[in-house]
Amino acid sequence: MKKIIVVILVAFIIIQFFPIDKTNPAPTPGMDFLKIKNTPEKIARTIKTSCYDCHSNETTYPWYTNISPASWWVKNHINEGRKHLNFSTFAVYEPKRQLHKLEECIEMIEKKEMPLESYYLGHQNAKLSDEQRAELTQYFKKVKEDTERRIMFNK
Repeated sequence: MKKIIVVILVAFIIIQFFPIDKTNPAPTPGMDFLKIKNTPEKIARTIKTSCYDCHSNETTYPWYTNISPASWWVKNHINEGRKHLNFSTFAVYEPKRQLHKLEECIEMIEKKEMPLESYYLGHQNAKLSDEQRAELTQYFKKVKEDTERRIMFNK
Protein backbone atom coordinates (compact mmCIF):
# COMPACT_ATOMS: atom_id res chain seq x y z
CA MET A 1 0.00 0.00 0.00
CA LYS A 2 2.86 2.35 0.85
CA LYS A 3 4.47 1.74 -2.54
CA ILE A 4 1.23 2.57 -4.34
CA ILE A 5 0.93 5.87 -2.48
CA VAL A 6 4.55 6.74 -3.29
CA VAL A 7 4.04 5.90 -6.99
CA ILE A 8 0.87 8.03 -7.13
CA LEU A 9 2.63 10.92 -5.38
CA VAL A 10 5.66 10.72 -7.71
CA ALA A 11 3.35 10.55 -10.77
CA PHE A 12 1.42 13.59 -9.49
CA ILE A 13 4.68 15.53 -9.08
CA ILE A 14 5.94 14.52 -12.53
CA ILE A 15 2.76 15.60 -14.33
CA GLN A 16 3.16 19.09 -12.88
CA PHE A 17 6.02 19.54 -15.37
CA PHE A 18 3.48 19.40 -18.23
CA PRO A 19 1.47 22.62 -17.86
CA ILE A 20 -1.18 23.83 -20.28
CA ASP A 21 -0.70 26.77 -22.60
CA LYS A 22 -2.68 29.65 -21.09
CA THR A 23 -2.04 32.20 -23.78
CA ASN A 24 -5.12 33.53 -25.50
CA PRO A 25 -5.13 34.36 -29.21
CA ALA A 26 -4.76 38.05 -29.96
CA PRO A 27 -7.96 40.09 -29.54
CA THR A 28 -9.99 40.74 -32.68
CA PRO A 29 -12.50 43.46 -31.72
CA GLY A 30 -13.75 43.84 -35.30
CA MET A 31 -14.80 40.20 -35.39
CA ASP A 32 -16.22 39.91 -31.85
CA PHE A 33 -19.91 39.02 -31.57
CA LEU A 34 -20.68 41.63 -28.92
CA LYS A 35 -19.20 44.41 -31.05
CA ILE A 36 -20.50 43.45 -34.49
CA LYS A 37 -24.01 42.80 -33.17
CA ASN A 38 -23.98 45.96 -31.04
CA THR A 39 -25.08 43.95 -28.01
CA PRO A 40 -26.77 45.93 -25.21
CA GLU A 41 -24.60 46.36 -22.10
CA LYS A 42 -26.69 44.16 -19.78
CA ILE A 43 -26.82 41.25 -22.24
CA ALA A 44 -23.12 41.67 -23.08
CA ARG A 45 -22.22 41.43 -19.38
CA THR A 46 -24.22 38.23 -19.02
CA ILE A 47 -22.65 36.66 -22.11
CA LYS A 48 -19.14 37.65 -20.98
CA THR A 49 -19.72 36.26 -17.48
CA SER A 50 -21.39 33.00 -18.50
CA CYS A 51 -19.95 32.18 -21.93
CA TYR A 52 -16.68 33.92 -22.76
CA ASP A 53 -14.28 31.78 -20.69
CA CYS A 54 -14.92 28.80 -22.97
CA HIS A 55 -16.41 30.39 -26.08
CA SER A 56 -14.01 33.24 -26.83
CA ASN A 57 -10.35 34.15 -26.99
CA GLU A 58 -10.73 36.01 -23.69
CA THR A 59 -10.39 33.09 -21.29
CA THR A 60 -9.54 33.88 -17.69
CA TYR A 61 -7.77 30.87 -16.21
CA PRO A 62 -8.62 30.17 -12.55
CA TRP A 63 -5.99 29.19 -9.97
CA TYR A 64 -6.67 25.46 -10.29
CA THR A 65 -5.44 25.51 -13.89
CA ASN A 66 -1.96 25.58 -12.34
CA ILE A 67 -2.46 22.00 -11.15
CA SER A 68 -2.37 19.02 -13.47
CA PRO A 69 -4.48 17.03 -14.32
CA ALA A 70 -7.26 19.56 -13.52
CA SER A 71 -5.61 22.01 -15.91
CA TRP A 72 -5.76 19.47 -18.74
CA TRP A 73 -9.48 18.91 -18.16
CA VAL A 74 -10.18 22.68 -18.18
CA LYS A 75 -8.05 23.26 -21.28
CA ASN A 76 -9.92 20.50 -23.10
CA HIS A 77 -13.25 22.19 -22.26
CA ILE A 78 -11.91 25.52 -23.53
CA ASN A 79 -10.62 23.99 -26.77
CA GLU A 80 -13.93 22.20 -27.36
CA GLY A 81 -15.90 25.34 -26.53
CA ARG A 82 -13.93 27.47 -28.95
CA LYS A 83 -14.21 24.80 -31.62
CA HIS A 84 -18.02 24.76 -31.39
CA LEU A 85 -18.50 28.52 -31.01
CA ASN A 86 -15.99 31.33 -30.71
CA PHE A 87 -17.62 34.69 -30.03
CA SER A 88 -14.25 36.40 -30.61
CA THR A 89 -14.22 35.38 -34.27
CA PHE A 90 -17.98 35.34 -34.95
CA ALA A 91 -17.65 37.70 -37.93
CA VAL A 92 -15.61 35.15 -39.89
CA TYR A 93 -18.52 32.71 -39.90
CA GLU A 94 -20.54 32.77 -43.10
CA PRO A 95 -24.07 34.17 -42.48
CA LYS A 96 -25.68 30.71 -42.71
CA ARG A 97 -23.20 29.36 -40.20
CA GLN A 98 -23.94 32.33 -37.93
CA LEU A 99 -27.61 31.38 -38.10
CA HIS A 100 -26.78 27.83 -37.11
CA LYS A 101 -24.63 29.03 -34.19
CA LEU A 102 -27.40 31.33 -33.01
CA GLU A 103 -29.92 28.47 -33.20
CA GLU A 104 -27.55 26.36 -31.09
CA CYS A 105 -27.20 29.18 -28.55
CA ILE A 106 -30.98 29.42 -28.24
CA GLU A 107 -31.38 25.66 -27.88
CA MET A 108 -28.56 25.23 -25.35
CA ILE A 109 -29.83 28.08 -23.17
CA GLU A 110 -33.47 26.95 -23.32
CA LYS A 111 -32.54 23.36 -22.45
CA LYS A 112 -30.23 24.62 -19.66
CA GLU A 113 -27.33 22.74 -21.21
CA MET A 114 -25.16 25.85 -21.14
CA PRO A 115 -23.27 26.90 -19.19
CA LEU A 116 -22.18 23.44 -18.12
CA GLU A 117 -23.01 22.43 -14.56
CA SER A 118 -19.32 21.69 -13.96
CA TYR A 119 -18.48 25.32 -14.85
CA TYR A 120 -20.53 26.55 -11.89
CA LEU A 121 -18.18 24.87 -9.43
CA GLY A 122 -15.63 27.64 -9.80
CA HIS A 123 -17.88 30.30 -11.32
CA GLN A 124 -21.04 30.76 -9.27
CA ASN A 125 -21.58 34.18 -10.86
CA ALA A 126 -21.99 32.45 -14.25
CA LYS A 127 -25.15 30.65 -13.17
CA LEU A 128 -28.06 31.99 -15.20
CA SER A 129 -31.38 32.83 -13.60
CA ASP A 130 -34.60 32.02 -15.45
CA GLU A 131 -34.91 35.74 -16.22
CA GLN A 132 -31.40 35.87 -17.68
CA ARG A 133 -32.08 32.76 -19.75
CA ALA A 134 -35.24 34.38 -21.14
CA GLU A 135 -33.36 37.62 -21.93
CA LEU A 136 -30.52 35.77 -23.67
CA THR A 137 -32.92 33.59 -25.64
CA GLN A 138 -34.92 36.62 -26.74
CA TYR A 139 -31.73 38.47 -27.70
CA PHE A 140 -30.29 35.55 -29.70
CA LYS A 141 -33.65 35.14 -31.49
CA LYS A 142 -33.61 38.84 -32.42
CA VAL A 143 -30.04 38.60 -33.74
CA LYS A 144 -31.01 35.47 -35.67
CA GLU A 145 -33.98 37.27 -37.27
CA ASP A 146 -31.74 40.23 -38.19
CA THR A 147 -29.22 37.84 -39.75
CA GLU A 148 -31.97 36.05 -41.71
CA ARG A 149 -33.23 39.40 -42.99
CA ARG A 150 -29.70 40.40 -44.04
CA ILE A 151 -29.27 37.10 -45.91
CA MET A 152 -32.56 37.56 -47.75
CA PHE A 153 -31.73 41.11 -48.89
CA ASN A 154 -28.21 40.17 -50.00
CA LYS A 155 -29.35 37.45 -52.43
